[in-house]
Amino acid sequence: QVQLLESGGGLVQAGGSLRLSCSASGRTFSRYAMGWFRQAPGKDREFVAAISRSGGITRHASSVKGRFTISRDNAKNAVYLQMNTLKPEDTAVYYCAADASQASGSTWPHQYDYWGQGTQVTVSS
Repeated sequence: QVQLLESGGGLVQAGGSLRLSCSASGRTFSRYAMGWFRQAPGKDREFVAAISRSGGITRHASSVKGRFTISRDNAKNAVYLQMNTLKPEDTAVYYCAADASQASGSTWPHQYDYWGQGTQVTVSS
């Protein structure tokens, strides 16, 4: 089992940057593919980015490609989401999630086994 804790959210103006972090408990972090999802008020949870167990494979949603970058540091039990050129439509609660069954990380939220509590990102225009 793994516990996840997100941090780094906040209020930023459009065009600005934020770096989200997700810290994981336990000594088996490298066994999990990791993902970032977000949920805006009144909308479904949507995929943002995923990274494989080793960090060698990443995928990003088309809406964030070229602006957001997912990375991980298995020695620190952490996964990150660097967000640049933020837009008001990026406003949402951002969640990190751990997938125990797939090596490369899925775009489907139902595939993930563990979730953090989320961190709010608000982008003002």
